[in-house]
Order: sequence, then structure tokens, then C-alpha cells
Amino acid sequence: MRSDRIKKGAERSPQRSLLKAMGYTDSEIKKPLIGIVNSFNEIVPGHIHLKDIARAVKDGVLSAGGTPAEFNVIGVCDGLAMGHEGMRYSLSSRELIADSIECMCMAHGFDGLVFIPNCDKIVPAMLMAAARVNLPSIFVSGGPMLSLENGEGKCLDLNSAFEAVGAYKNNTINEEQLLQIEDNCCPGCGSCSGMFTANSMNCLCEALGMALSGNGTIPAVFAKRIRLAKSAGVQIMETLEKNVYPRDVMTEKAFRNALAIDMALGCSTNSVLHLMAIANEAEVKLNLDIINEISKKTPNLCKLAPAGFHHMQDLYAAGGVYRVLLELKKANLIDSTAMTATGKTMGELLENEKFYITRNDVVRSIEKPYSPFGGIAVLFGSLAPNGAVVKQSAVAPEMLVHTGKARVFNSEEEAVEAIFGGKIVSGDVVVIRYEGPSGGPGMREMLTPTSAIAGMGLDKEVALITDGRFSGATRGAAIGHISPEAVKGGTIAYVEEGDLISIDIPNNRLDLIVDESVLENRKKTTELKVKKDLKGYIKRYARNVSSADKGAIIE
Repeated sequence: MRSDRIKKGAERSPQRSLLKAMGYTDSEIKKPLIGIVNSFNEIVPGHIHLKDIARAVKDGVLSAGGTPAEFNVIGVCDGLAMGHEGMRYSLSSRELIADSIECMCMAHGFDGLVFIPNCDKIVPAMLMAAARVNLPSIFVSGGPMLSLENGEGKCLDLNSAFEAVGAYKNNTINEEQLLQIEDNCCPGCGSCSGMFTANSMNCLCEALGMALSGNGTIPAVFAKRIRLAKSAGVQIMETLEKNVYPRDVMTEKAFRNALAIDMALGCSTNSVLHLMAIANEAEVKLNLDIINEISKKTPNLCKLAPAGFHHMQDLYAAGGVYRVLLELKKANLIDSTAMTATGKTMGELLENEKFYITRNDVVRSIEKPYSPFGGIAVLFGSLAPNGAVVKQSAVAPEMLVHTGKARVFNSEEEAVEAIFGGKIVSGDVVVIRYEGPSGGPGMREMLTPTSAIAGMGLDKEVALITDGRFSGATRGAAIGHISPEAVKGGTIAYVEEGDLISIDIPNNRLDLIVDESVLENRKKTTELKVKKDLKGYIKRYARNVSSADKGAIIE
């Protein structure tokens, strides 16, 4: 066993004494040592209950003959960090989490790992770490939050509160109505209830083969979530016995399966950023062209919030991720030979899956999709030579092709002030720059401005483009990840107020309609805005982070 390096032989007596100092018995020390990587904390609603999940995982490990040892990692709540300096630390925390897990695993000789993530950056960070340390691993998330109806038949979620602020500023609703939404849109623990980034990544864990069926969709408050956690604890012992490693699972086949599910479900645009980073750790080739290739042939089968009115509890009632995988399998859009962490192939798991389905209106058949192409599109053009990303399934049909005047802002705060001030009008293209991975730094999510635009009823008339990124809760013509970013001299740095910008999502184009000679002159005369007052970790991050088209990895 790998853990023998800290516990076997006379020369390891000092190490055994340290284990015994924590109460481990000789019998426990002789068993496989399973690291329980928990992201519990008391500031993130998606993580507040993870002590219970960890307890269930440990019970599973113990029942299957292993010795569990828990350690914790940090986790940032994107919702709480939204709209202020804190959002710079969201994406950047992904690298810290992955690095800290590597340190713990390399220092302590674990034989296998059970990862317990739930919210946005924690899931991809743990997948990155799993690929990097390459120890037998299984994932089990904390599960999604429930969504409650507002009395008018509309289910609420966190995005409802963000959009309500725009409606309140626009005098569409009053303060009492705003408070009603605030009090009811997040009714309890779990990751926010739409197909936002956290739930996107937890669903993709199933498609990658790194989590058991139900990981992405069983609600956080259901007893079945605890049973799933116990099953994950049992499974890691079997995974260890079969010598199945993350790099055996996270292969090119697995990433293609994950992208197919991504497109069918209409996942968050952040999934592109994270899959690129995870593939980099797994040493699998993945680029934006591959993502477009899969998007063009994979139909969109679900319209979950923010693209539609269904939420995660509805997808669970419809059979979950495996139900969607089976639909894609009908059209040979899933590689059934891909290995999973169970030691069985994806095809074997799908063949043996037993469904309890109570909703038939959530997942469309492969023959009658919402659209013949996937939920995400990558755009290229003079404004995004290295690519940009849009959740096309959440864009109104009338905004799929749009040309409008640029309204240029050098920060999110400037843009939000203009939107709430009524300075953005129908037809405008809001440009928010210097918010990229390095220029932000931290590539902040633009949920506040996009929600303000939607809340004010302009989401079918106004587009927003940025070198930053968007929350999975964003809807509308919101195009992010523009590469190269402004601080690196990307074209977005040279856009001026009133320039025409052409958006053509069906043809994967994003262009600045400016004469090339004019653009070249601007490049000679425009001074790039580099933040010079950075300190601490974020200063090191800004110096070393790659562009969005590479996954914003630390190179």
C-alpha cells in the first residue's frame, strides 16, 4: 500500500506514534488509508452541510474495510463574492485548492481519496488535483438546493434575487416584493438550484466517470444524498482494489462525453474554462475547436434555469444525468467504452441503471431537441482572435445575430453604474474590459450587470461582451472569455465608444467593425491599463495566470 511509507516497519515507529496520538489503533493503521477531502465551511450555503456528507462517506469507508482520514480545503461562495473585490478571489482560489490538496496527499501517503466538493471552483479544483496526484479517487458532491415557487407558478433561485434588484431599480417591483424574493429564493443548503456552474460541474463529474449516478442532481436535503455518500465511501475501496486511477478515467473519451453532456444540458460557460484546466492536468488535448465540433453535432435536450424554468430537482425527477446520457447514446454521441472510477465502462453503467422517473417534460428525446446544436458556442473573429464563449441556449432568438454600438467600460463597477443609471439603451453592446484572468485579476463574473440588464427588461435588446466571465446563472447575449484579454493587448483593449460590433452566434463570429488601419493606429497610441497596486497572492496570480482560452491555468 502507498500508505506503508508512513506506517510499515520498525523505522516507521515515530510515524505510527503520531497516528496513535490521534486515537488510531493498530488495526486501523494496518488498513488502507483513505483521504476524505472535504470543503465544509460555515460561509457557503452549498457547503454548510458537508460535515454530514463526510460522516456518511466515512461510514462507507469503514464498512468496506478502510480507515478514513479527513482534511479540509477552502471554498469561496461566488454569490457572496459577487460585485465587489471578493470576486477576484473566486477563480484564483481554484489553483490554491488544487495545490493544497497536492501538498496534503504527497505529505501523508494516502492510498485513495474521496472528494467532497459542491460549489463553483471547488469541483474543478478537486478534479484538477485528482488528475495531478493520480490516486484512486471518487467524487460525491453535497447536492443542489431546492427551488420554491413564488405563488405565481414560477420557481425561484439565486438569479431571481439578482434580477429583482434590476427590476427594483427600474421601479418594476417595490421593496416588499424584493424582500419576498430575497426571503424565498434560497430556501436551504445546497448548490444554487439552476444549471449554474456548480451544478454543471457536478453533473459533468458523472459524465467524466468520476462520480456515481445522481451526484449532480439528487437534492442536498434528500436522504438519498446521504446514501449516495455512503456508497461513494464503499466504492473507493473497490476502486482501490481494482487499481483504477483518475488518469485511467479522465481520458479523451471521457472529456468528449463530458462535453456532449455539457451541450445537451446547456451548462455554464465556466465549464469550458474548467474542462480546459482539468484536461491540462490530465495531459489530454482539449481546445476551443474541439468544443465547437462537439457543440455543432450535439443537440440541446434540456432548458434548465437560466435558459428555462426547470431546476435541478426537475432534472432529478426526470432521471438525472444518466437519462440524458442514454438519449445521447441513441445517436452514438457518447463513447460507451470510456472507463469510470467504478472499474466498469460507461456503457455497462448505463445498461444497468434503474430509473425512477416522475417528470417527462424536462428531458427531450434525441429526435425532438430544443435545438440541433449544443448549449455553448465558441466565437472567433477580429474581436476575439483566440476565442470567446457564449451560452447560446440562454440567448433570445432575436439576439443571436446582432450589430450594435459599443458602450465601453474599463471595469464592472463603471458598467453597473451606467446600467442602473439608465444610460444603456436598446441596441447597445456593453463592453466590459480589463476583467480578464490577469487584468482583473481573477476574471470576475459579471452576474450583476447581466442580471441588471435582464431585470430592466433589456436582455432581448442589449448584448454584453467581456474578457471576464459570467455566472452560470447569466442569461441573455452575454459573451465572455474574450481572448486575448485587454491587459495583454487583445483587440478588446482598443474598442472605442460608438464602434460597431457584430455578433453572429450561428456562424461563431464576433467582430469589431473598424478599419484595420484605424485599429493599428489605436494600438500605437493607446496605453494599456495595468493594475500596479496588487499585493499578496492575487499579485502572484496575475503575474502567472494564462489566458482564458487555455483555461486560466497557472503556467
